[in-house]
Amino acid sequence: MTRHPGGGRRGSARWGNWRSRLWLGSSVSVRWDGHVQPASCRRPAGVTPRGGWRRAVLVAAASCVALSGCADVVQGRAVSPIYDPATAGGLPINNVPSGPRANAPALTLTVHGTDMGPIDKLAALSVEDIEEYWRVNFPRTLSGKYEPVTDLYSYDSHNPASPTICDNDTYGLTNAFFCDSDWLIAWDRGAFLPVVQKYFGDAAVTGVLSHEYGHAIQSMAHLVKKSRTVLVAEQQADCFAGDYLRWVAEGKSPRFTLDTGDGLNKVLAGVITSRDPASVKANDSRGHGTALDRVAAFQAGFTSGATACAAITMESIQARRDNLPEALQPAASARRADRPITETSVRQLIDELAKILSPKTTPTLSMQPAQCAGTESTTPVSYCPASNTVFVDLPGLQKLGEPGDERHDYVLLQGTNTAISALISRYALAVQHERGLPMSSTATALRTACLTGIAERQLGQSGDAATSLTSRDIDQAVAGLLGNGLAASDADGTTVPAGFNRIAAFRAGLTTGSIERCYADFRA
Repeated sequence: MTRHPGGGRRGSARWGNWRSRLWLGSSVSVRWDGHVQPASCRRPAGVTPRGGWRRAVLVAAASCVALSGCADVVQGRAVSPIYDPATAGGLPINNVPSGPRANAPALTLTVHGTDMGPIDKLAALSVEDIEEYWRVNFPRTLSGKYEPVTDLYSYDSHNPASPTICDNDTYGLTNAFFCDSDWLIAWDRGAFLPVVQKYFGDAAVTGVLSHEYGHAIQSMAHLVKKSRTVLVAEQQADCFAGDYLRWVAEGKSPRFTLDTGDGLNKVLAGVITSRDPASVKANDSRGHGTALDRVAAFQAGFTSGATACAAITMESIQARRDNLPEALQPAASARRADRPITETSVRQLIDELAKILSPKTTPTLSMQPAQCAGTESTTPVSYCPASNTVFVDLPGLQKLGEPGDERHDYVLLQGTNTAISALISRYALAVQHERGLPMSSTATALRTACLTGIAERQLGQSGDAATSLTSRDIDQAVAGLLGNGLAASDADGTTVPAGFNRIAAFRAGLTTGSIERCYADFRA
């Protein structure tokens, strides 16, 4: 978001205040964010900023560094190019390293305050690459005069003698930021970027800085207005980052490459964890957007380019939100404790799904260990086509739905709906099986995500206190799609490599409410 630190000078979004924690399993959490408080609001010297409503970033860990990157991938093809399971936003899954090319051009930019270490070299190389992209593409796509940002500053937030930059005391400031008034980009080489690199990889450092450069693009294109909200500013910057990273993913960058599967998933994880917390309402001036908002903005840039980013307004954001039931819009979401998952609540949900998805033969619900000939069981919920049974491992489902977030627990957002969306997806498989559709294909995986979105939309409209959902619950589902991917998998638990497509398929069902569209867009 854009701020006015130190007497009204304009700064920009900072993605920072990182923390990390190893999470045994598929993922760990860390965080990037854009919020920086003025010096008068920050903690005393020597106290690392934390708490408040700063957000963390999910990263991969353990043996699966890639956010569901260890899932098997099966073959298939969806009709609509944007949902093609072999692509991410229309680009083929390229399986290349994410980071600097071995033959990248020599660095030419100067970094003030540098220790000449590898982090500063990576950050400067990133800015040099981003600048080259916009030098060519800004005049092609946007109005205004292009002015490169080449004044770069590095600091160590651990050092009490760390300098003041753009009226910000950088001691304890774990961030990267763009400063409009001094036309510079600065980053913390001591804590912030090393953690980004450690858990996300080199390409994530580039992703952070592409967001910050996006704020400079806003200024050059005269998109910065006094009436502009933080929500618009941040989504435009997310979008401009998506535009640049598309160029990298296409293999056109002379300095970097980006894997359109795992590499892009990690970028999306950062976008998701920059969402608003539940306490921020839609009209809050600090608002950055829900997980769905921010992913949509990034995807707009990745698929449609800079003109789509410049077109983002409060009106267009609201129009996008208006496609959702009122209960699923941010203005309607109050802070609400996650409801416990019990056998009773599971049975209530199954009853609701029978009304929403209307199978001719309702699948049997079993709380016993999954047993199914010819189909790999998934945990903690499985569907067996042979017996038309949904199996639920209740303790496992409860664990999947344990409340947690980046700010308090340093894990990707999870809660009741992380688990519920996975359970819904297994019921959605039963509905597809009844139509005679295959249970093992990438089209099945994406169709399942779409039907899960349909069901979540209807639950948002149900008004039933036991099963109703809010936008915070939808954030949990979106995070789950990227983290464990179960809600976008087939009966064997296989999914598509691009979290980009999993979320797009879920959003298609959530926003349209059309069951037949799910079958039309995701044909076997």
